[in-house]
This record gives sequence, C-alpha cells and structure tokens, in this order.
Amino acid sequence: MNQPTPAIVAQNAVRRLPRIALLLLCAAYLMPGLLGRGPWKTADIVSFGYMAELARATGGIARWFDPSLLGLKPETPALLPYWIGALAIKIAPAWLNPDLAVRIAFALLLWGAFTATWYAVYYLARTPRAQPVAFAFGGEARPVDYARAMADAALLALLACLGLAQLGHETTPALAQLFFVSHMFYGVAALPFRRIGAVIALVVGAVGMALSGAPTIALLLGVGSSALVFTERRRDAFRQADDAAEGTGYSAAAAWVIAGITLLAVLLAARLHLAHWHIALPGHRSGSSSLGDIRSLAKLVIWFTWPAWPLALWTLWRWRRQLNARHVAIPLLFMLVPLAATLTTDFSERALLLGLPAFATLAAFALPTFRRSAAAIIDWFTLLFFSGSALIIWVIWIAIQTGVPAKPAANVARLAPGFVPSFSLAAFVFAVLATVAWCWLVRWRTGRHRAALWKTLVLPAGGAALCWMLLMTLWLPLLDYARSYVPQVNAIAERVGRPACISELALSRQHIAALRYHGQFELSPLVGGEACPWLLISPEAIATLHNIVSMDQWRLSGTLRRPTSAADDLLLFQRITP
Repeated sequence: MNQPTPAIVAQNAVRRLPRIALLLLCAAYLMPGLLGRGPWKTADIVSFGYMAELARATGGIARWFDPSLLGLKPETPALLPYWIGALAIKIAPAWLNPDLAVRIAFALLLWGAFTATWYAVYYLARTPRAQPVAFAFGGEARPVDYARAMADAALLALLACLGLAQLGHETTPALAQLFFVSHMFYGVAALPFRRIGAVIALVVGAVGMALSGAPTIALLLGVGSSALVFTERRRDAFRQADDAAEGTGYSAAAAWVIAGITLLAVLLAARLHLAHWHIALPGHRSGSSSLGDIRSLAKLVIWFTWPAWPLALWTLWRWRRQLNARHVAIPLLFMLVPLAATLTTDFSERALLLGLPAFATLAAFALPTFRRSAAAIIDWFTLLFFSGSALIIWVIWIAIQTGVPAKPAANVARLAPGFVPSFSLAAFVFAVLATVAWCWLVRWRTGRHRAALWKTLVLPAGGAALCWMLLMTLWLPLLDYARSYVPQVNAIAERVGRPACISELALSRQHIAALRYHGQFELSPLVGGEACPWLLISPEAIATLHNIVSMDQWRLSGTLRRPTSAADDLLLFQRITP
C-alpha cells in the first residue's frame, strides 16, 4: 500500500516560471567568463594543453587514443573530453582563439547538463507517488503543471549551488562528466515515459562517463539504477500498482537495458585502458591525517552543495516513508555514489560536482512540504548573503580603480604585485545591469501574494548568477592576472627571446601547457632531447640536475615566479658551452 504523500500543493502554486526569464538566468550564469581571459590554473590550463596537442597532432587516428603533453599522460584517464576540445579547436574559424573555442564547447555541455536535469526532474515528478495530496473538493495541482514547477525549482537549485560556479566554467573532464551523468540521470528517470529518447540518453551518458575518466561511477550508477528498477517491478507485481497500468512504470526489460548499456560502456573503457581503480581513504592521502581529511571533506560538502544540501536532508526526512519511491530513490542513488567517490578519491571537488543534479532534485522535492516560516528564513539568509557578497565585490573594485578605501586597495596590491588596473565600460555596464536586476528580483520576491512553488529558490539562483557576473566583469582582469600563467610566461619570453627550443626538466603539466600555448615555445626533454640554449627546471629538481649534467655547461639566469604565488617558481639556466 502506498504511504501518504507529504506534498500539499494547490494549483495556484504551480504557476509557470516564464521561459524567457529562466533562459536569461541560465545565459547570465553561463556566458560571463567566456571572453576576456585565458586558461586558468591548474586543471583548466592542463586540460586545454592536452586538447591543443591533439588538435595539432599529425600522427593519425592512433594519436587521438593516446593524448600526451611532452610525454606525460593525463592525470584523469579520459579521451572524450579532450576529443571535444580538440575538435572545437579544429573547426573554429581562424579568427577565434583556440581557448575561447574550447570554452564555448564546454559552455554548451553545461547547458546540456541544465537541460537534462530539468527533464529528469520533470519525469520524476510525473510519477503518481510524487504527486501532491488530492484535496477533498479539488483544486490540487495538476500533474503536468506540478512536474513543470518542480523541474523549474530543481534547475534553480542547481544554479544556486556554490560549487558549480568555478568548476562549471572550466574546460576539464569534470564538466564533461557532469554533462554525461546528468544524461544518465535523465535516461533512468524518463525511461517509463520516453523509451527511445531515454535509451539514447543512457547510451550517451554511460559511454560518455566511461570515456571521460569515471567508469567506476558509471558502473555503480548503472547497477544501482538496475537494482532500483528491478525492485520497483517486483513491488508493482505484488501490489498491482496503478503505475504500470497507466503506462508510467518501468517495462520488464528496463533493468536489463540499463545494466547492459552500462556494462558495455565500462567494458569499452577497459578495452581502451581507461578503467583504473584507486581508492584513497581519508587518512591515507599524502601529508594528511584521518581526522583532518574528514574535517576538510565535511567542509567541502557543506559549502560546495550549499544551499541544496539542507533542503535535500529535509526531503529525505519528510519523504522518509517513500524512500523507495522512484522520485526519491533515483536522485538519492545519484547523490550517494558521487559522495562515496568524494570520500575515496583524490579528486574530491570534481567527484562531488557529479552529485549536484541529484542534490538539486532532492532540494526541489522539499518545497511542497515547506511551511512559510522556513521559506522566509531561506529568503532572508540568501538576501543578506548575496547582497553582502555583491557589496564587497563592488567596494573592492572601487578601491582597485580609485585607491579608496585604502585598505582593500593595499591588500590587492600586496596579493597581486605588478597588477595594473584597467577600466572596461562594457564590463561596468553589465555589472550595473546585473545589480539592478538583483534589486528588482529582491523587490519581486518580497512582494505579497507570491505563491509559486519555485519562489524559494529564486533568490539563491539569482544571487549566485549575480555574484558570478560581478566577478567575471568587475574582477575579471584581476582574477585573470592572479590565476593565469601569462605573466610568468611573458617574463620568460623577455629573457630568452625566440629560441629554437628550450630544454626542460621536471616541469609540471600546467607549466608545459602554458609555455606551449602562451609562449609558443618548443620544449625538449633535457635528457635525450635537443641541445637547446636555455633550460627551465622546477626548483625541486635541482639535485637531479646536478646528477645528470655538468653544471659547467649552464649558468643560472634567474628565478621566474608567477606574481601571485610564492610557491610557483621556475629556474632558468643559459647554456654557456656548445
């Protein structure tokens, strides 16, 4: 027998969020940061480096199955994200910067993740057990309108998650994994309603995950989803539920379809040598203790998934009698698997990113059970948090431009030595428009008679978009200077000019990628490479250098530091004998 639903929603509460408003909000979140910057440290520039190397590769198709950067393999054993970036570079017109072409391609992946999440929640909310209580005299929300309102709320919750801002705008395998895991999520959720489209999404999602460095997560999600589908089929068979009779239940072959697609995808990854299992439990990571790891991971989860995680916990409590229902069990699975990966891998943030669509989904299902007082608390906290953050961004920008207030200006000068402020009228106009839009949104939300179900998440999503817009307009020159390798590469170019090649020893992937792209330098390994007039090495490799070459051949020319990082030095040597 079905447990009673805790959702109480009237028809006037599922008013449609205007599509143009939702599209503009997504665009305001996606587009800032596309222009006016280059690849940033560390994962962004490294991933772009592998894409650029593939785009200029001449070794035939086999080269595309073996991405490398001066002989170094990617830390994330993946293929598909690098293929996407390399193809974007190759098909881009000549006037378009390669890094911008890649950012546009990955922005479309984030847009695809938004779309897949919206439709996944829409179909989960269409299931009978997710529907709100039927009123005695009618007036409850209609199923389709209710599902659309829940999908709008979930998308707003996803936009509001703090952890999405930076990682969602990088060109890394993690963003590609987010795109593919959201399609797996959609495929499992929509399979009772859209068989062909759902199967295609499952294939795209499972194969994409397997070829993007996350075959284990794909396997766990696929097997777990198959188990959930099988359990629901057995439960329906025992109680002869109305789900199957109404055409909203899983077919008899659904579990086998999900499992088969997932297993084939993982086998493909294994065949391409992309399946590597490595568990790094808290306390077993280099230079850390178990308690310290657990504490840092807890802090990561709290801020990364804010504000979705409190709402997700509330959903699990209020829907606790329906934890086996499809609309709770599926997002719970897609949340727990990335959480487990966060605890057991060295890529904590990027693993947790994959759980954000599920966190947002569970957060949305908290809204039909909320009281007005709880919604008011969220509104006031969000208003104060994002308004305060926006005010700080504006004050520091004014200090950068004018020197007043003096203390913020001095802090910027100390943290970013050598930075020269610049004023952009276009950036200023966009920042002003975003601030005015935020003020209008606050005024709308604090108005009376706002009964829409998704209203509680409007301010969190709008505030996240506002702060990202301000950072990527007002602070973009400063952030680009602080997070880019261009100043360091330019300093090297001033010393060495345009040599035929530069020898390197123990350089990191990010330095190799930056030197190859920003400086257009030809790098050659010191051992077994060409005899180059200059040598760049990492400070940690000094002892190795003394062991493999005679120092009579080299003279230290200088230590070149990235201005905003005291721990990011390169040592430059000049050859003094032929």
